[in-house]
Amino acid sequence: MGAYRDENKNGTWYCKFSYHNWQGKKITKKKRGFKTKKEALAWENSFLEQQAGNIEMSFEDFFEVYKRDLKNKLREHTWMTKENIVKTKIMPYFKNLSLNEIENSTIMAWHNELLSIRDEKGRGYSMTYLRTIHAQLSSILNHACKYYNLRSNPCRAVGTIGEKEAGEMLFWTQEEYEQFIEAVKDKPKSFYAFEILYWCGLRTGELLALTPRKFDFERNTIRVDESLQRLKGKNVITAPKTKKSVRTVMMPEFIAEGIKDYLNSFYKIGDDDLIFDFTKSFLHHEMDRGCRISGVKRIRVHDLRHSHVSLLIEQGFSAIAIADRVGHESIDITFRYAHLFPTKQLEMVNSLESLRPDTAKDKWKELLKDDE
Repeated sequence: MGAYRDENKNGTWYCKFSYHNWQGKKITKKKRGFKTKKEALAWENSFLEQQAGNIEMSFEDFFEVYKRDLKNKLREHTWMTKENIVKTKIMPYFKNLSLNEIENSTIMAWHNELLSIRDEKGRGYSMTYLRTIHAQLSSILNHACKYYNLRSNPCRAVGTIGEKEAGEMLFWTQEEYEQFIEAVKDKPKSFYAFEILYWCGLRTGELLALTPRKFDFERNTIRVDESLQRLKGKNVITAPKTKKSVRTVMMPEFIAEGIKDYLNSFYKIGDDDLIFDFTKSFLHHEMDRGCRISGVKRIRVHDLRHSHVSLLIEQGFSAIAIADRVGHESIDITFRYAHLFPTKQLEMVNSLESLRPDTAKDKWKELLKDDE
């Protein structure tokens, strides 16, 4: 270790040292521009701790290790969301603590602080958002346990806060949707975007990534293999959310005919040009407008996907068939959407009751009387 005055740089300081990287190779490192010797030595110490994965390093330093290890393995949008949560909701509380100073009591105190935060209208964070914040910290500490010898993850011991699904999932019945779509038919791009979302179950990012090449009008299908995200003011095309999301979706005939008319309305459009040249915020505004005019309850744009699934459930399709269409795992369909139709439980019971004749019921009554 060493820090030296840099006479050629206005008397600032630099550090110069050697270390072995993760491949065992010896590397010489030099860093200039420090105002004091103390700052130069502190930077050197922080750098070496990151390289060594020392659990005594600060949470702030370890996050840089975590970022180096994982950022390139995640979708850009996913990483940006994760990083924003860490920097705004986690880092202010933990940044100066070393990893081995984060204890169960530390996590509980942080939970209580999150629960006490209120905005100008007196509203706290939603239960789902609280759970997401906790999960981000737990993920970082899990990484430290798995790869850098942290003894345990206190987030596991304390448990999470919030809820996985906060409140009842919103959706429209077909009747509500028909009222809504009538109110926005004056704008073709809005009309056809909502039609695809409701009748085909695409995610918003999948919709915005659609080009003429994605449509096969001989088979009436849409090829879903990309998603569009708006990152730092630019459109970024990525792979869909999961491997299961890559799929071919069949369109009802009326959707296929409508999209053909919509594409023909363009003066000039290439096979790889986006057919919906707007942002997610435009869809949110159009949802507001349509609900205001039609009088139907306001749901999120993403809830059109829930509405599509609920429509298929009502039509009697299996979880496996629905999952293949919307790019989910069948187990997710089973657990996420079963509550949309509580009457299904009654239908099941009635069906089961029909399997046992009245004579069997009478026999049970006789047995019970004998027991008395």
